[in-house]
Amino acid sequence: MTTSTRGAAKVPAVLVLEDGRIFRGRAYGAVGETFGEAVFSTGMTGYQETLTDPSYHRQVVVMTAPHVGNTGVNDEDMESRKIWVSGYVVRDPARVPSNWRSRRTLDAELAAQGVVGISGIDTRALTRHLRERGAMRVGIFSGDAVHDDAALLARVQEAPRMEGADLSAEVATTEPYVVPAIGEKKFTVAAIDLGIKGMTPHRMAERGVEVHVLPATATVDDVYAVNPDGVFFSNGPGDPSTADHPVSVMRGVLERGTPLFGICFGNQILGRALGFGTYKLKYGHRGINQPVQDRTTGKVEVTAHNHGFAVDAPLDKVSDTPFGRAEVSHVCLNDNVVEGLQLLDKPAFSVQYHPEAAAGPHDAAYLFDRFVNLMEGQRA
Repeated sequence: MTTSTRGAAKVPAVLVLEDGRIFRGRAYGAVGETFGEAVFSTGMTGYQETLTDPSYHRQVVVMTAPHVGNTGVNDEDMESRKIWVSGYVVRDPARVPSNWRSRRTLDAELAAQGVVGISGIDTRALTRHLRERGAMRVGIFSGDAVHDDAALLARVQEAPRMEGADLSAEVATTEPYVVPAIGEKKFTVAAIDLGIKGMTPHRMAERGVEVHVLPATATVDDVYAVNPDGVFFSNGPGDPSTADHPVSVMRGVLERGTPLFGICFGNQILGRALGFGTYKLKYGHRGINQPVQDRTTGKVEVTAHNHGFAVDAPLDKVSDTPFGRAEVSHVCLNDNVVEGLQLLDKPAFSVQYHPEAAAGPHDAAYLFDRFVNLMEGQRA
């Protein structure tokens, strides 16, 4: 990625998909060039949490909502240390933000962090193209980076694919750190950072959990060095088929019978640890309005998603695994994709979506309580 932060409002920009489809608009954020996987997010708000979600590493995010940037950027809603998206695509950016917490415009923040974007294109047409053809490689070019279309297309087609990408170590912490419990400490959790969002350990801390966040390279010995009551595997970017090390660590946790909870990438890690496969979705689930049914209660939740891969597990039966019986606990009502797993003979479960609600609805907050209940049961 090469960028400049000079004023971009009137600078021409072009978006080139790997299949040759081209959209022309104006630069938004930094001026330059960037590459990634083109995906779309259906959330109408929460763009700051989306931008700073490490799971979007090496992806160019297309916003389906036409107006973006209305509330500006604040210093409270960052989910990690930086913006992780490779590029950003909006139709009609706000000219002036209006929110009492706003500190600067979204355009200025993108430019300051070197994120190349494009505005003024038909994001409805682009989203429909991605739904029909599938997520694909894309490049955004503006300013001096714009050349003839054939040359730009060739650059895009040389970019790496998301399949086979091992990315979690690129976004995870390199040093352990602790998020203290809020109020009385009740439990200790070892959280494997595969791309964790800041609100996730905070949700556990609200429930009296002291969270030891460990690097993606942490070993089983590192996990048990903190004497955990439970172990958590976070969300993160990349292809789960490459995550052999986290799978090995999770199997070590399952062998010991420690209460275990995983979300998003952590759900895919649990699937692999149990012997299921994973596969790439055509265009994935991204946004804060995805319907999921908790099959253990029948309740339907509106949930926040960000995943392009899924677990290949049977929906209609209980499966035998090396760690006992397992079943699909949650399913997406749009397309029957597996959205959760649970073991019936060990205290372990996972979901494919984001119960920390940053950004997103709070329907799934009970999952943190379910994790606490598992730790209480194990202690008893």
